[in-house]
Amino acid sequence: MSAQVQILFKNSTKKNSHTLKVHKEGGGYKQVEKAFGLSTEDIIDEVKRSGIRGRGGAGFPAGLKWSFIPKDNSRDKYLVCNADEGEPGTCKDRDIIRYVPHQLIEGMIIAAYAVGAERGYIYIRGEFVREAEILQKAIDEAYKEGYLGENILDKGIRFDLAIHRGAGAYVCGEETGLLESLEGKKGQPRVKPPFPANIGLWGGPTVINNVETLAAVPAIIEKGGEWYGKLGVEKSSGTKLFSISGHVNKPGNYEVELGIPMKTLIEEYAGGVRGGWDNLKGIIPGGASSAILPKEVCETVTMDYDAIAKAGSMLGSGAVVVIDKSVCIVKAVERLSRFYRHESCGQCTPCREGTGWMSQIMTRIEAGGGVEGDIELLGSICGNISGKTICALGDAAVGPIAGSIKAFREEYLYHVEHGRCMVG
Repeated sequence: MSAQVQILFKNSTKKNSHTLKVHKEGGGYKQVEKAFGLSTEDIIDEVKRSGIRGRGGAGFPAGLKWSFIPKDNSRDKYLVCNADEGEPGTCKDRDIIRYVPHQLIEGMIIAAYAVGAERGYIYIRGEFVREAEILQKAIDEAYKEGYLGENILDKGIRFDLAIHRGAGAYVCGEETGLLESLEGKKGQPRVKPPFPANIGLWGGPTVINNVETLAAVPAIIEKGGEWYGKLGVEKSSGTKLFSISGHVNKPGNYEVELGIPMKTLIEEYAGGVRGGWDNLKGIIPGGASSAILPKEVCETVTMDYDAIAKAGSMLGSGAVVVIDKSVCIVKAVERLSRFYRHESCGQCTPCREGTGWMSQIMTRIEAGGGVEGDIELLGSICGNISGKTICALGDAAVGPIAGSIKAFREEYLYHVEHGRCMVG
């Protein structure tokens, strides 16, 4: 398997890669013309054939999601791009917007045509000030050149696109919480069903995809779903951007084929673990909401949806956080528990109360006040939250705590028994 295929970042190293001129020099917007020559069903089938799964974290097949949109035109349809990117450790969508914004816009035009949407929104994280400015300039360029608006390429096809800046709420990364915020309401997730494909933005059928997912669409149209499906591994096709941070020598965003061994990703791309591979304690494979995998698992696991799930964690957004032996796992997870307590929208009792209780217990243990039974109590609270909330934030809060207790139980026991960390 070659890990050198560049789809999302193929033009990113060119000077002024964010401009329309450079994007077109690299073949940009040709796929819009090609897509307009196909039927909407053909485009959706091509995306299905590619096997691409949502890159925002959930991993739901994109083509299947598009096919859920009703075919009739009795209601306005919408396409929404999720650029909220609030998962701790993730910074891939920001770089797509920063370096190749027209690739995202082109993907959105194709997706909108495929599902029959005439209006689209990019919901971008409020902290991404510079990126929002770059994106707005790119949208303005696309309008000026006739790629957006009432009559794109004189084909009688309309698609209008606007940016909506969020206020930095993690929960608005959940698609229905995002829709509520986009409508001007409190960003609290909706009960499903109904699903957005039927009743979404302002009650209309809506497709919501992540930046990385939509940015891959032009390549799928250019070379075909079958070509894309051969990249990566079975059930995890294509390339993926991994945001690698923590104790590595070369942190950054790396585009590789899914299925690459985790050790290869860290050693050959991110420059290796600080102090060498033997100094590794564990790795968070898919953002803060995914369970930490201990070193022995990291030795052999591959970076794809099924393999990471089998290992007891999840690929999520692809945010890889490397942790060396200098880190106290209890202290690290305590910090994450405070984050999830703060970001709970408060709508669901298990999440609202449970995240607070878990954070309090974790803080007490970390401060040296742990008592016998705390570890079991944390496990009980995790069980009372997981799968019992409207959205996945409750599960996200449970992930790092439950996962770290399972993999690093001896550190928790040491904290409780000795009132201090094993490290140092």
